[in-house]
Amino acid sequence: MKALRTLAAALLAATTLLPALASEMTAAEVRKVDKDNGKLTLKHAEIKSLDMPAMTMVFTVKDKAVLDKFKAGDKVRFKAEQSGGAYVVTAIEAAH
Repeated sequence: MKALRTLAAALLAATTLLPALASEMTAAEVRKVDKDNGKLTLKHAEIKSLDMPAMTMVFTVKDKAVLDKFKAGDKVRFKAEQSGGAYVVTAIEAAH
């Protein structure tokens, strides 16, 4: 019974932590916008949800319409996920 309560407490803690991790935005600077290929080059801070250190890299975007909103040099905050071997920007906004 004690093991079951411990497991239940651990599951509850994990489910309350997951939304916070999923909603975490990462700071970045747009280096390049590639509208033809639906990609953004971002110089980003550490992406904790992907266990990725800070670096500059190319991301595919989930919604190509966002490419019209940004240009090289813009400061942004974004969310990304790994999908089919590629890193995909799932949300992006101008940094305030």
